[in-house]
Amino acid sequence: MRTEPYSPSAGSAPDGRDDKRPHAVVIGSGFGGLAAAVRLGARGYKVTVLDRLDKPGGRAYVFEQDGFRFDAGPTIITAPFLLEELWDLCGKTFSDHIDLRPMNPFYDIRFDDGSVFHYSGDAAAMEAEVARFNPTDVEGYRRFMAVSKQVYEFGFEKLGMKHFASILDMIKVVPKMLTLKGHRTVFGLVSSYIKDPKLRMVFSLHPLLIGANPTTVTAIYILINHLERQYGVHFAMGGTGSLVKGLVDLIEGQGNNIRCNADVAEIIVEQDRATGVRLQTGERISADIVVSNADSAWTYKHLLPNGRRDRWSDRKLERARYSNGLFVWYFGTNKRYEDVPHHMMLLGPRYEGLLKDIFGRKVLAKDFSLYLHRPTATDPSLAPDGCDTFYVLSPVPHLQADIDWTETAEPYRQAIEAHLSQTVLPGLGDHIISSRMMTPLDFQTRLLSYRGAGFGMEPVIWQSAWFRPNNISEQIDGLYLVGASTHPGAGIPGVLTSARVLDQVVPHADARV
Repeated sequence: MRTEPYSPSAGSAPDGRDDKRPHAVVIGSGFGGLAAAVRLGARGYKVTVLDRLDKPGGRAYVFEQDGFRFDAGPTIITAPFLLEELWDLCGKTFSDHIDLRPMNPFYDIRFDDGSVFHYSGDAAAMEAEVARFNPTDVEGYRRFMAVSKQVYEFGFEKLGMKHFASILDMIKVVPKMLTLKGHRTVFGLVSSYIKDPKLRMVFSLHPLLIGANPTTVTAIYILINHLERQYGVHFAMGGTGSLVKGLVDLIEGQGNNIRCNADVAEIIVEQDRATGVRLQTGERISADIVVSNADSAWTYKHLLPNGRRDRWSDRKLERARYSNGLFVWYFGTNKRYEDVPHHMMLLGPRYEGLLKDIFGRKVLAKDFSLYLHRPTATDPSLAPDGCDTFYVLSPVPHLQADIDWTETAEPYRQAIEAHLSQTVLPGLGDHIISSRMMTPLDFQTRLLSYRGAGFGMEPVIWQSAWFRPNNISEQIDGLYLVGASTHPGAGIPGVLTSARVLDQVVPHADARV
């Protein structure tokens, strides 16, 4: 990966000729920024990706310590066709470069009483699992999945891939959203088909993977249930970081550049047009277009000059609702826990009450629900021989809560360790040989996430589609947004799709020469 300073006058094509391509600067090297860079490069742009960290990845950064490799963020890969498209754009075959392994089951969901639901993409196996918990819910489950497919075909294939240019575009889709019961909540719609309390949790928890409260988010998000069945859940051998490296290779193969340790201080605006960026060092980089993969609230609040953002004023940003924060503990053990699957959800004794604590009351509850990731179940190379790599994630309130994470992080980690030791990782404390944590405070200071929210604005209906920060700035020409905090939203499919939307709104490079 190249890290030398970029100079507009020094650009050259791979064959040595002066590079006359229009220049695009991409702020941030998360999946959204990297995908945007690939797509812009394929459309004839010279691209410079800037990231303030020491290596690319953003939320998909990789920590390496004590012989262990920890994927910092996303670990569940769905809709692989969105990744395959990026390799196709570069004339390459995805499977020649990335070893993507399907998970079966997708994950285990463990309840507080020790019972476990094995969640997979096999329709017959899923009906058998539902029947094991409540035989009378099988027919309701079938009807629910049929609705999930309809919502997917509309919500993902049409709305998710669409640029919302105005509120009229939003108004046009409202009737269909009402027909598909988009005015209901995910939990409310699931509960209308399924009666068993545990099964209601199983089929409504997916929005938590993208920072949404199942009891308040629009039922459009039941599309995730079908998305997983349609395309499966996968893991990239070498960890999610192997996907980051693959995308970096694509970008550099296009003759484009990624600069790390390059902290953007300001998007330069001249006559209501983005014309480049200024780094914290004072260096100015000129550009024909600027794409921000930074958190949208951070972009508008901190990177744009005053008076350049009527729609996303400080007042509006402060009044918006933000997704939950994340407490993530990464740890390595000197033994292998062979009975623990690759993905596991450990649900606590409360569901709706815990969600109210996280999203509504904004208090740190003593109980918790956890996502436990053991990638060495599939890829032992991520840890030393005979060892296991783990991360455990707990949804928590964002930084509007009265929580001092400098004091709270270690006691909270200890509580999680005790819970894991008592449940699925016996004797854990005696086997930990590597450990690190991330809290909402780290999301704010390291990843520049406003209020330390893990997924940008909470995707409630009035903060979705046109109501969400748009992929094209409403006020600044030549400024575009990608990533979790813009349309269509969080999750790897969402951020990759946000880059795909750029194809609809960014002029082709030929039109700019």
